[in-house]
Amino acid sequence: MASERPGVLRGRAAAVAQGVSAYGLIVRMWVRSSLAYRTSFVMMACGNFAANALDFVAIMLMFSQIDALGGFSLPEVAFLYGTSGIALGLADLLLGSIEGLGRRVRDGTLDTLLLRPAPVFAQIAADRFALRRLGRVTQALLVLGWSLPRIEVDWTVGRVLMVPLMAVCGTAIFGAVFTAGAAFQFWAQDAAEVQNSFTYGGNAMLQYPPTVFAKELVRGVTFLVPLAFVNWLPALRLLGHPDPLGLPGWVDFLGPVVAALMCAGAGLAWRRGLRSYRSTGS
Repeated sequence: MASERPGVLRGRAAAVAQGVSAYGLIVRMWVRSSLAYRTSFVMMACGNFAANALDFVAIMLMFSQIDALGGFSLPEVAFLYGTSGIALGLADLLLGSIEGLGRRVRDGTLDTLLLRPAPVFAQIAADRFALRRLGRVTQALLVLGWSLPRIEVDWTVGRVLMVPLMAVCGTAIFGAVFTAGAAFQFWAQDAAEVQNSFTYGGNAMLQYPPTVFAKELVRGVTFLVPLAFVNWLPALRLLGHPDPLGLPGWVDFLGPVVAALMCAGAGLAWRRGLRSYRSTGS
């Protein structure tokens, strides 16, 4: 058994490398297709940017009438908005196309992907890769950049590193939710909106302080679908706000662990869903 384990690990590493390579090739094809019509691409990217910017405009209008929201100032809410938006934007850019799996299951086009010599997950995730989604990421980056010099934080090396770590962990967590939601569509083909309620709906919630929500909801996004680890818990630590749930301080640093566990669970759900798939026969 011990002698077989290195071979198994090499096989898995080779499969991952093949998937990454296939994903990259498909992405490059769609990027070239998008850039073939540059004016159209720029207009769609700007439209994506503007549509998401309206959310922050609404927050600014709110703060024109109040000084704080749930104990958070405008720069602090902007920090929440930016970190959540970057995480969802990157996950949506990399894996957003996977939400269309239910349609492929219904119309039988998933069978075509199964016949190709590339991992199905890589093919679906990269399918119709929309570079215009960078508009959401760019807009969130600008809001985050505006907030950083305005929040009252004694910046140290560790605190500076927390910001990009939040983006990486948040992207992984949202990516796991995208993947788990897509896996569920192997059994419930019309479940894309359920998935969206946890991704886009979760992002809308994470843009605001946890103190404005009921504790039951905060518990739900901490222990059931742990979106709170995207930005709420690390932001509370960084900004010096108390945890509304009174959790131990070390919980704020569990983002990487939660992201790894969620990705592992989503991977298992995906493999189980793919094994359960039965062709439509069409």
